[in-house]
Amino acid sequence: MTTRKDWPYGSLAPLIEGDGTAWNRFVEWSAPVVHGAARRALAGLGRADVEDAVQDVYLRLCRDDYRLLRTYDPERGSLRTWLGVVAASTAIDLRRRLRPVQPLDEVPEALLAVDPPAHERLRIPADLLTERQALVLRLTVERDMDVAEVAALLGVAAQTVRSTRHKAIERLRAHFRGAGDT
Repeated sequence: MTTRKDWPYGSLAPLIEGDGTAWNRFVEWSAPVVHGAARRALAGLGRADVEDAVQDVYLRLCRDDYRLLRTYDPERGSLRTWLGVVAASTAIDLRRRLRPVQPLDEVPEALLAVDPPAHERLRIPADLLTERQALVLRLTVERDMDVAEVAALLGVAAQTVRSTRHKAIERLRAHFRGAGDT
């Protein structure tokens, strides 16, 4: 049970049952805690953002028939502490939503490039393939590009890319088949 020192109005039941007077009392009593937690979590942002966070807290508390407020357990801590955690969490969520997001199309390609781990890279024995065959294999295997993309990149027909890739794979098979015999 909550103590009189923490929540001076007894049970939270009237509040959860939708009593308007109890809700007004609750908001008046909890406002300093909610505002303080929101202000700390949103340090550096404007007053309007803090006010938005405070409103979000109260909306979260009464949404879905007071579902969140019903989860409060006085055995785990005081109502003030619990409200501070809820307010800080809500404010952090708001801060994340306000964070500027750069559209993926505007991110430089170099920042998005990911080289495959060393153990996944294609290991082609030196002088086994022509430069073009090695390039086509790297683009289709390591970069996971399809034939049309490689053809456009190299300025050749898609059939040329398929043929080059096929010849490269046949050379690799023959090489590794022979290496397996020894």
